[in-house]
Amino acid sequence: MLYQIVISMSRKQKQAIFCLMDALVAPLAFLFACSLGGISAVTWGGAVWALCAGLVAISALMTSKMGLTRLKLNVYEARGMNKTFLFAASLGLAASAIDWLFSIGIPSRVFAIFVIVMVCAAITWRIVLRYLTGAIYRQADQLRRVLIYGAGQAGRQLLEALRHDNEVDVLGFVDDNVALQGLHIAGTQVHSAHHLRDLVSELRIDRIILAMPTITPVATARLANRLRNIGCDVHRLPSFPDLIRENGDLKLDVSPVSIHDLLGRSRLERELPGVSHTYQGKCILVTGAGGSIGAELCRQLAACGPKRLVMLDHSELALYQIDKEMRAQFPDIELLPVLGSVMNAGLVQETILDNQIDIILHAAAYKHVPMVEGNTLEGLSNNVLGTKVVADLARSCGVARFILVSTDKAVRPTSIMGGSKRMSELVVQDLAERCSQTLFSMVRFGNVLGSSGSVLPLFQDQIARGGPVTVTHPDVTRFFMTISEAARLVLLAGSFARGGDVFALDMGEPVKIDQLARRMIKGAGFNVVATDDTDHAGIEIRYTGLRPGEKLHEELLITSDMLTTPHPKILRAQEARLTEFELANALRDLRKAIENRNVVAAREVVNRWVEAPDPQAALQQRGA
Repeated sequence: MLYQIVISMSRKQKQAIFCLMDALVAPLAFLFACSLGGISAVTWGGAVWALCAGLVAISALMTSKMGLTRLKLNVYEARGMNKTFLFAASLGLAASAIDWLFSIGIPSRVFAIFVIVMVCAAITWRIVLRYLTGAIYRQADQLRRVLIYGAGQAGRQLLEALRHDNEVDVLGFVDDNVALQGLHIAGTQVHSAHHLRDLVSELRIDRIILAMPTITPVATARLANRLRNIGCDVHRLPSFPDLIRENGDLKLDVSPVSIHDLLGRSRLERELPGVSHTYQGKCILVTGAGGSIGAELCRQLAACGPKRLVMLDHSELALYQIDKEMRAQFPDIELLPVLGSVMNAGLVQETILDNQIDIILHAAAYKHVPMVEGNTLEGLSNNVLGTKVVADLARSCGVARFILVSTDKAVRPTSIMGGSKRMSELVVQDLAERCSQTLFSMVRFGNVLGSSGSVLPLFQDQIARGGPVTVTHPDVTRFFMTISEAARLVLLAGSFARGGDVFALDMGEPVKIDQLARRMIKGAGFNVVATDDTDHAGIEIRYTGLRPGEKLHEELLITSDMLTTPHPKILRAQEARLTEFELANALRDLRKAIENRNVVAAREVVNRWVEAPDPQAALQQRGA
């Protein structure tokens, strides 16, 4: 209750209290000075009381004019005390002047004593009030509870600085130095690091600040990783050279490296035209809405003003998170979360018909290459047959547009994930050939930075742990784009579609993963060191070899035949398709292999019907 009263008071109200306190203290100090000076207020009668009344008015006026009301309590120290002394001295002179003007005849020693008493009283009530308000703030739940790791000079300076912050409560030091453990420094106890976990739990610590600016960055990162497992935020106090750097950062956690700097190109998103006209007022279904791309599609679609946005995902947690986010950001849009799999034809059909869906963006897929490689049947079932279910229902239910989210790994794939996405494209291409009512299209893009499973969060985590950073091969390259760029490209594909189109983005030159890792390490303030380098502090890059199904270099197009679109950065590919009979045989054999749990047969289906990898690329991969 007291905390709420304190924080609800305006600055003027606090200044009025300061004036009132000084106005009350001044006459009391004068009466006390009279007593010490051997003068009885009763004997002197009304003259003394009149002088006290004058001191009340003069004190309130001088407190405000001399700026004492503008001194914050939590920084009331030497400068504030100097001002208080001048205030008391001025008040004593004023009282002496009143005595002289009205010939009261009070001895001069009384005014000297009054100045001393007034100084002591004014300083005392401010210090007492400072500690009382500090205690009130410390009782509040909103206060951040902090431990300082390191009781050296930097830690002691940090403690003094944080004591002036009403939002922080420093509850102790932690130090590895046995000689310091158990001592009290500036009234704050030093604890042993061995009891840190119990200390954090007992004191309900929110944050640990590392006040050891001279230790190496790698040692700091490793210590921070150990402390993070306790369940607290971990920040570090930078060294003084860090403070004067242009990009100095107080936070220990590796600050996010600019994605656009890592790509080595400007953001394409700014160059892409708006797409609101295609999606405004429409009922739209996004499958895989809880994934990285699906969620971003939902955000950008909501900005287009759809009539209804239906979000389908088989992950309860992912669907809950995107639904909560969307309702908070777009309260005026009709949102419907649907929990289920694209393999459930009944659920998908019911969702399309009940919500009168006009446009489907099919982003649901298993995309992690090594994971799908080790779960072949589930990957093919979800990615190929799931796409077949949704695309068939889009045609039969009269959906106007169907857009498949694909990947550059579908081009001459060497992995099951890539093969499953290429077969998904073949399914959509076949339907586009035989259906004029629904516009089917596909869009391919490269790796999405920041998505789940991408290298960016992996590298950030490895750097935060002090290394090593793992790269599959020194020469491996990938095309990259941001999540927002990828989502905008998908939406543009829908607006450009004429039926059966495969869209690809002109993504410039591919990025070497090794160079990406080096940029991130240097961007985090570390040096790249060799494995056997023990003389220098830094982070090692360790090469692990290409994983099963991975290519050394990705491609975006199967053939070089490309057509332009209304935007120069987006290309329309002309690629071979399977006949209706060939696709039917491929899907029949795939279903049979999945039903029989025959991994070998399923892989044979993909190898038979999907374009083979480039022989030169295959040789390079085997050499890697």
